[in-house]
Amino acid sequence: MGQLMGFMNIEKKNQSERKTVERVRDWNEYKIPLREKEVKKQAARCMDCGTPYCQIGTMINRGTTGCPIHNLIPEWNDLVYHGLWKEAYERLAKTNNFPEFTSRACPAPCEGSCTAGFVSDSVSIKSIERAIIDRAFEEGWIVPKPPKRRTGKKIAVIGSGPAGLACADQLNKIGHEVTVFERSDRPGGLLMYGIPSMKIEKDVVDRRVQLLKDEGIHFETNANVGNTISVASLKEAYSAVILCTGAGKHREVSLEGRALKGISPAMDYLIASNRNQLYGEPLADDFDAKGKNVIVIGGGDTGEDCVATAIRQGCKSVVQFGKHGKLPAKRAENNPWPEHPNVFSVDYAYKEAEEVLGNDPREYYVETKKFVGNDNGHVKELLTGSFKKDAKDTDDHKTWDADLVLIAIGFQGAEDQVFDAFDVKRDSSGRVIEADTIRYQTSKDGIFAAGDARRGASLIVWAIEEGRRAAAAVDLYLDKKLSVLN
Repeated sequence: MGQLMGFMNIEKKNQSERKTVERVRDWNEYKIPLREKEVKKQAARCMDCGTPYCQIGTMINRGTTGCPIHNLIPEWNDLVYHGLWKEAYERLAKTNNFPEFTSRACPAPCEGSCTAGFVSDSVSIKSIERAIIDRAFEEGWIVPKPPKRRTGKKIAVIGSGPAGLACADQLNKIGHEVTVFERSDRPGGLLMYGIPSMKIEKDVVDRRVQLLKDEGIHFETNANVGNTISVASLKEAYSAVILCTGAGKHREVSLEGRALKGISPAMDYLIASNRNQLYGEPLADDFDAKGKNVIVIGGGDTGEDCVATAIRQGCKSVVQFGKHGKLPAKRAENNPWPEHPNVFSVDYAYKEAEEVLGNDPREYYVETKKFVGNDNGHVKELLTGSFKKDAKDTDDHKTWDADLVLIAIGFQGAEDQVFDAFDVKRDSSGRVIEADTIRYQTSKDGIFAAGDARRGASLIVWAIEEGRRAAAAVDLYLDKKLSVLN
């Protein structure tokens, strides 16, 4: 415990943000880390609670409560308060392979279940975590540490998102020889191309990938398993294969006019934008929002990233449709602590829209009914209705101008190619069907699955936890020659 009654006497403070008028002109990270003095003060707010719910990492009412990787949060908070930064980093690194990713892109379910938040504001855990990992890199505490011995066993990891990287990191530390296969031209998965740079600058991803390379992990890019690389060759060369491909199959809408030009999946749009920023690749017309009326269908984080991206591209207007109503200002009775609080907030993209375009872009209970095109086969309008239970069929019908429509209604699980090639079965939600959920093993001997491919689209912290657990399962399999098929 940092300071007696600190959680009541010290006001919560998170990382500040760059001025909107400045940050929408570039693609740099929008958050400004807290200064050392401020971080120590915030760490003093961590209370001496009997059960630190911040680190329980479980699902309650279909939502994440606490930290899935079970970060030792009270411990490193206390160490920061006492100025023991290196020790704080060592505690953080025990449970988290990539704090530089989680402290930027995680929605911080740990803060939602913080015990201090029951009577006051929660501890600013995410800001403190960012300060610890940034300090560790600045001080040079993070250096390559290749294993001192090798086991001689070779393992293939398919996919280089957070689950694949965490799995590879853990197995490499044990001494196994790990090769990560990535179908794109650059490792990182959605960390590299799916999440905009204003949330995670890409040199942050490159820095960690280079560390993993220096520790002995091999990366094969442009490696399309099941196409340019055969499954037979992988099975012959490697003792085990872990499928960490993510859940990249986007959900579609089956509506009149869907085939019109100007309508695209949100992730395709974000990937194109990231590649444009990284390499100067020209944007196709369907991925360029400049001067256009933009409609984002879907109210989640991916949709929000589309809003922020469209603003930076210079859109004329942007509206984001959500099927649910506006969240309450405070926890509802059916959303008690320590569940993650489902409350209204104005996140970075919405602040930008309000200042740049004059209004919050979110519209609630909106059901898209039809896409309308012009004579050139390009979308020009959307016709919508209402998702309200008591709405009549003719209620709330509205027409919206639309030059660019982005579909951000979630994902349907893992894409087909790799799993078909391995003859691994999936359920109706696109998740891998396992022969043994404890060992992360599929119905095929020596073939494992982890991350979003196993549990469905989820948080970055769940992906890291999945990768770590899968690595432990694979190591046990290799050591004991265990097989759920025997």
